[in-house]
Amino acid sequence: MEAKGITSTTGSWEERSVNDMLDKHRSIHTSKTCVTSSGIEVERCYTPDECDTRYKEKLGFPGEFPYTRGIHRTMYRGRLWTMRQYAGFGTARETNRRFKFLLREGQHGLSCAFDLPTQIGIDSDAPEAAGEVGRVGVAIDSLRDMELLFQDIPLDRVSTSMTINAPAPVLLAMYIAVAEKQGVPLDKLSGTVQNDILKEYAARGTYIYPPQESMRLVTDVVEFCTNWMPRFKPISVSGYHMREAGASASQELAFTLANGIAYIEYALARGLKIDQVAPQFSFFLSVHNHFFEEVAKFRAARRLWSRLMRERFGARLPRSQQFRVHAQTGGSTLTAVQPDNNVARVALQSLAAVLGGVQSLHANASDEALALPTEASVRTALRTQQIIAYESGAADTVDPLAGSYFVEELTDQLEQRVQDYLDEIEGQGGAVAAIERGYVQQTIQDGAYRHQQKVERGEEVVVGVNRFVGEENGEIFLHQSDPRLEQRQKRFLQQLRRSRDNVRLRHVLSQLQLAASGNENVMPFIIDAVKSGATVGEICDTLRETYGEYDSS
Repeated sequence: MEAKGITSTTGSWEERSVNDMLDKHRSIHTSKTCVTSSGIEVERCYTPDECDTRYKEKLGFPGEFPYTRGIHRTMYRGRLWTMRQYAGFGTARETNRRFKFLLREGQHGLSCAFDLPTQIGIDSDAPEAAGEVGRVGVAIDSLRDMELLFQDIPLDRVSTSMTINAPAPVLLAMYIAVAEKQGVPLDKLSGTVQNDILKEYAARGTYIYPPQESMRLVTDVVEFCTNWMPRFKPISVSGYHMREAGASASQELAFTLANGIAYIEYALARGLKIDQVAPQFSFFLSVHNHFFEEVAKFRAARRLWSRLMRERFGARLPRSQQFRVHAQTGGSTLTAVQPDNNVARVALQSLAAVLGGVQSLHANASDEALALPTEASVRTALRTQQIIAYESGAADTVDPLAGSYFVEELTDQLEQRVQDYLDEIEGQGGAVAAIERGYVQQTIQDGAYRHQQKVERGEEVVVGVNRFVGEENGEIFLHQSDPRLEQRQKRFLQQLRRSRDNVRLRHVLSQLQLAASGNENVMPFIIDAVKSGATVGEICDTLRETYGEYDSS
């Protein structure tokens, strides 16, 4: 059927059916304007008239440029996504037990959450750490903690993701040292270290050093892994935290890609080649409740990144053009009231991620709006992924929603909106300059404010919060932190400082400071420091003395 005929038919359908119904029932849902988080107005009905038919140019086949339909030819028919449940709390021993529990329950890879003191590069016995040790993640102060964290877990058989940014070189060095003690060579290690400092300035706040110095450290990690750890991703460019802070789907993707471009440019300036470094990049995006927008976001992301790599940076290898993405269901969409509703939210979001073609996925537990997850709730979250994988049929074919008039139109519109943001950021001098000017931060804050206003006015429905507010769920059993763990961690640090060779350590740290002041890659010096017993705080303090601390005010 020609487009003209379709338009005519659609128009007559509206005239004879929909308009008559709306005249009689003005209060029903079909009369309102529906928009996605990105402000894309959703039409009542989509037809081929809205669908761009340039199939080979815009979609292509799975595993082929522009990778809209997925980066692998067979996708989940060949290999399921990695089920990587995020975990970390208390001491290294406690988190080690949780890791083993998850592996026994069928998880494919580990994903480690660190506590706030570790994230900002201070030790558990620092005055500023009081009350935060082991609370929102695992406390890691020294190589001994890292050894306990991965005790009896062979690092050549498991993929590990570490959500750490400003101290990323230190935690990666500890992971390398543990692998060495296990007899695992660097080229056998697989996993990811987040190492994405730009989104910390934009949304999350766990930065330490000024932007330029931080970018130097990020690039040191990228260079080291590119040369010595080919199976380990040295960066996971994260839009997740910007989305959680208030960005829309299109803003999340645009700011993520802009940051990715900045990291690529710094790596190339270091002397790396695009086809060396681009395959080492991975990404991390959130999944929120607008099911179809989220599916379209992952498809648009692959198409945009592949064209950026090929057309702007001249990448030739297929792996250089592929957008490899981990997803996590939206923590900010979880509600503390009626928390059982979160099971449905997580299932919906997880399915959207799978239909969007992600490479790995974390499904949040239903109680995470209240506390760290219990074993029971995290098992349900993992089972949610497993039910999608083995019972739903969603993994049976590649890109099941391809050809949907609605999904293809959303993919196109998201791509255009993201490109508009990228052009704006480019006009400001790139991602680093846009963050230094406050453009990204202000855009995210404005989005968060608008969303909250809509929720409070009832324009954005949150079931159980501003609509269908009823009785609470029954008694909920929450994770309880051990109040004694902070003192135990402090005693452990005191023992470490007494038992190590402090004369040698001072020499090693002085060598690190010299390297940081010059142009040498700091990773070998940090590895030497952690092996000599240096703590996270001592190494980060050495770098603080060299680079200073960033003051966002």
